[in-house]
Amino acid sequence: MGYSVFRSRGLLTVSAAALSLALLAPAYAQTAAPGQSDDNVPESTVANDPQSEQAEEAPEVVVTGSRIRVTPGFDTPNPVVSLSAETIQSSGTTNLTDFLTSYPALQGSSSSADNSGSGAGIGATGLNLLDLRNLGTERTLVLVDGRRHVAGLPGSAAVDINTIPNDLVQRVEVLTGGASAIYGADGVTGVVNFILKKDFEGLTARAQAGISEYGDAGQRLISVTAGKNFAGGRGNVALAYEYSSEDRLQERDRKRLSGTERTGFYLNPDDPENQSGYTGGATNGIPDYVPLKDVRYYDTNREGGIDVNADGFPDYFVGFGGGLTAFDPGRFVPNFYQQGGNGTSISDYVNDLLPDVRRHVANAIAHFDVSDKVTIFAEGKYANTRSYSLGQPTYDYYLLTQPDNPFLPAGALAANQAATAAGACDDPDTGDLEACEILVNRDNFDLGRRGEDITRETWRGVIGVRGELSSHLNYEASYTYGRTDVTSRYIGDILDDRFYAAIDVVQGPNGPTCRVNVDPTAVPNQPYNSTRDVFAPTTFAAGQCIPLNIFGENRNSQAALDWIRTDTTDRARIEQHVASAYLSGDLGGLFTLPGGAVAFSVGAEYRKEKSRFIPDAIAAQGLTFTNALTTDAGEYDVKEVFGELRIPLIRNGFVHQLEVGGAVRYSDYSTIGNTTSWKVDGSFAPVRDITFTGTYSKAVRAPNIGELFSGLSQTFEFITDPCNTNELPNGTQYRAANCAALLGGLGADPATFRDTRSSNIPGFQGGNANLRQEEATTWTVGAILQPRFVPGLSLRADWYDIRLENAINTVAPEQIAQLCVDQPTLDNVFCGGIVRQNGGATPGFITGFTVTPQNVAEFRTAGLDVNLNYRLRTDTLGTFNLSVVGNYLDRLQFVGTPGADVTNRRQESLYRAPKYTVTGDLTWQKGPVTINYGIQWFDKTLRFSNLEIEGNEDIVAPEYFWLKQRWQHDVYAAFDVNDQFQIYGGVNNVFGQRPDIGTTTYPVSSVGRFGFVGARMKL
Repeated sequence: MGYSVFRSRGLLTVSAAALSLALLAPAYAQTAAPGQSDDNVPESTVANDPQSEQAEEAPEVVVTGSRIRVTPGFDTPNPVVSLSAETIQSSGTTNLTDFLTSYPALQGSSSSADNSGSGAGIGATGLNLLDLRNLGTERTLVLVDGRRHVAGLPGSAAVDINTIPNDLVQRVEVLTGGASAIYGADGVTGVVNFILKKDFEGLTARAQAGISEYGDAGQRLISVTAGKNFAGGRGNVALAYEYSSEDRLQERDRKRLSGTERTGFYLNPDDPENQSGYTGGATNGIPDYVPLKDVRYYDTNREGGIDVNADGFPDYFVGFGGGLTAFDPGRFVPNFYQQGGNGTSISDYVNDLLPDVRRHVANAIAHFDVSDKVTIFAEGKYANTRSYSLGQPTYDYYLLTQPDNPFLPAGALAANQAATAAGACDDPDTGDLEACEILVNRDNFDLGRRGEDITRETWRGVIGVRGELSSHLNYEASYTYGRTDVTSRYIGDILDDRFYAAIDVVQGPNGPTCRVNVDPTAVPNQPYNSTRDVFAPTTFAAGQCIPLNIFGENRNSQAALDWIRTDTTDRARIEQHVASAYLSGDLGGLFTLPGGAVAFSVGAEYRKEKSRFIPDAIAAQGLTFTNALTTDAGEYDVKEVFGELRIPLIRNGFVHQLEVGGAVRYSDYSTIGNTTSWKVDGSFAPVRDITFTGTYSKAVRAPNIGELFSGLSQTFEFITDPCNTNELPNGTQYRAANCAALLGGLGADPATFRDTRSSNIPGFQGGNANLRQEEATTWTVGAILQPRFVPGLSLRADWYDIRLENAINTVAPEQIAQLCVDQPTLDNVFCGGIVRQNGGATPGFITGFTVTPQNVAEFRTAGLDVNLNYRLRTDTLGTFNLSVVGNYLDRLQFVGTPGADVTNRRQESLYRAPKYTVTGDLTWQKGPVTINYGIQWFDKTLRFSNLEIEGNEDIVAPEYFWLKQRWQHDVYAAFDVNDQFQIYGGVNNVFGQRPDIGTTTYPVSSVGRFGFVGARMKL
């Protein structure tokens, strides 16, 4: 059998799934008024007649989702949620992504908690990436002041939110729906626009610190901003610096997640369905999965499980005192675990829950009014983010050990010789006499835990000019340059050629030594498999090898360990150039309609994206536990023209308001050719108390650099074979027949097929130069209520529907294996990505895979957003603000190939897709005191996928079918000592809700209660 070496474990338990929602924040949000200068909830006057004196004096701004200057209001056609700087501060977290995931549209985003330990993809430790509507980070466009921002992940357009300075954010605007017509590709699900503060005069500073109830998971933030007007107020320059840190948190820091108390869901040892050869029905009333404690790997040991007869199961190990001890298999837990006994405990493989993250962000902002018609502006930013996290230790299976190894315990050698004499390893087919080989399965904690130490440096600069050509026409032209340099240091890499040479030990003239030291022509011990991959000496010469004793823990010198270990470093650079110019204004100088002047915007943009990845020279050769990576480089450019129109048909006529609008963008890509995006929208208010809105758009996303140009690189993944007899009920109605045909053709018996390997499988991943653009059809319909009889109340409800066709999709290897047999036939694009053993000792076993993106998928999501704001002013009791942001998820679906069955993801915990989600806040302010109470709730979610539970009612006992609801309560208080100084503090997760049984981070994180205090100064 062929098994990979030094790869990360695949923990097949729900507790090991990357299900994380980080600490969330008390917040009050507003929908609409996204461009208003006041960061608070809209005044009741804004909700009243726009022709009122207050509305007439409101400044014109550019609303996210449009380049047309409009008067702010709650009735924009596009649903936009706006979150203020005060809201961010009251959240208590220094991580913007953790804050944003409290809002339904962004709860599927990828935060630091997702990208820590072995849960992070290679080079992804510490990244914070936003994901609108659970349709992928690559489909969420992140802007800063309406302009693009350079990516933080090589080959992608995904922006690392760590580069956005917390304290410089004036507000965050979240626009749902296709925004490609306004901003170009990548906005098929919407836009998140970070709008920064400007026109600083004086000095502001803020300091904050927070810590969990356990005294860990600390966060700190320090920020200073200084600004100065000059030239009689015609110019302004400001400098801002921010430092923040987030402490590393390990699973072993939580008692319930470590030791024998750690609980996960595993296949039920007492369920006949989970036994090889079971031929009964899909359900028998016995739960398929049950919660178990003290679970261990059944075929390996920290001290080295010694298999003397090569049957794949350890017989002995070397105990603490150096003596040979019989291996205790405990109670077998399918497919490859044991409960009790002395296999390696699952809890020994605990990971980091949070990485260590250190951020330095410096910004410079300036503008100068050359005249009343011309303003020059410039921005500069440098961000340095360092993320550190440790994952799993190294391990290896089926190491071949020669009988002349002097470290081999004498008892094990004698048992091996006895097994050989008894004919235990003779070929049963030919009758040939064969000697039993000695194998060792070792979870090698002596070598330490592997990890990543990643530094990301981001430079971004903007220079431009804006102004007015007339009272009806204004302009802006700008150039933006961005660059991200990534240095990824991988800690604890193992040099494969040195390792295999070091464990092939013989007795030398001066004691144990490596075989290659006395016989330079010897080929070191190979992994026990059919292919016998060659690890001939590459990084050393004969005579340099230091022998390694793999029998027992802590039996080697530091020199022996250091000789096989190395740290490797990958480097990447991402560059972005954007030149943009547009005119906007209205036709009021020529004519007006009953509703006002027709407004418009026209412009052009040129954008160039470049990405380059250079792997470590040693790692690129496949000589370490990391993967054999290729040097990847790619670039593309796009030339675009765009236009937007807003037509106010009626205002204060026989109906209160009627307005329509639209936008179109034509793009010419150097990679895929021409594309066109467009949208139409409108708003209708029969009376001023209620407004109906709607949008319809066709949005386009072009494939990114990684999807197009990445070369094939080696990777390793754990795959649970969907054709295992116990997995057949967990797929579509096609799975059983497809598996029977597939396995039968390879010489395997479908009725008894079971792959119980607990090691990872080698494969390849890369890009696809033949990709085309994906297209999204998005529509929204909404109603806005601002009743005059309830001043201060604003209520908006919007139904959204997003359908993504010809979607670019890269699925995980295990999903490829599932999709192959879950389609109507085996003639599909996924089956070609899985390689299985044809004949031999293990017919049908998956031996390899190839993962590339394809234009084959369809995504669909729809739901209802509800946003309520109510402000009540009183003469004696102060001011009360109530804010509620809610979502009903009607559908979240995936179709693997055209014509295939729909995969339903709604209510699945893995996709953080509850049916109902609510974030609510009540804020009271009187004089210098502000108090906020926040609640974050979402509905119960499924422990297993919809596909797994359909037709398999006994997959788990009823009490474990659902993961519990999220109930997080937060409190915040602030006191203005005077006009220049404020102190504040709060507690998140006041009642200490914990993750559900079998999980580490769901429905809340394992951080627990989190308290914070801070101070703000303004001079």
